[in-house]
Amino acid sequence: MRASAVIRSVSGLLLAATMYLVCGAQGGKSMSLKLTIRSFENGGTIPKEFTCDGADMSPALEWTGAPTGTKTFALIADDPDAPAGTWVHWVLWNLPPGTKLLPDAVPTKAELEGGAKQGQNDFKKTGYRGPCPPPGTPHRYFFKLYALDAALKLPAGATKSDLERTMNGHILEQSEWMGRYSR
Repeated sequence: MRASAVIRSVSGLLLAATMYLVCGAQGGKSMSLKLTIRSFENGGTIPKEFTCDGADMSPALEWTGAPTGTKTFALIADDPDAPAGTWVHWVLWNLPPGTKLLPDAVPTKAELEGGAKQGQNDFKKTGYRGPCPPPGTPHRYFFKLYALDAALKLPAGATKSDLERTMNGHILEQSEWMGRYSR
């Protein structure tokens, strides 16, 4: 094979790889939804105030890049490292499409202003309950934001599995932020 043919072949592969990274495996749609929690770095330690050892309040979440067609947002926060299996800390859905942030200390009531609803966590409570792992190695806590193409017909107090089942087929994009906590 001649050098010029090899260069064209390598150039083609590099272009294809670049397009995959830019566009993702989403049929050409760019991945733009980006979740941020300013209270701790992605992969960093969750401050005590957001845990059962502190005020047990939710951290402020911000996001940008909602895809075209977003009708609502949903959020799930869970701990896949819990001894009994994944432990759910927060279930929230039907946040209006113009929402770009949730402040610290979201009230732990079933329905929020603007029509958003909160579900039951694995503490059997409504709203956010923070990390509260047994002593030992740090657990990972994933905050997962979903941009949806529909408002969900789901009653307040629903569970994570109810939300996941209802969201199926309506997720336009998702983004996540992970924090760690140990006691």
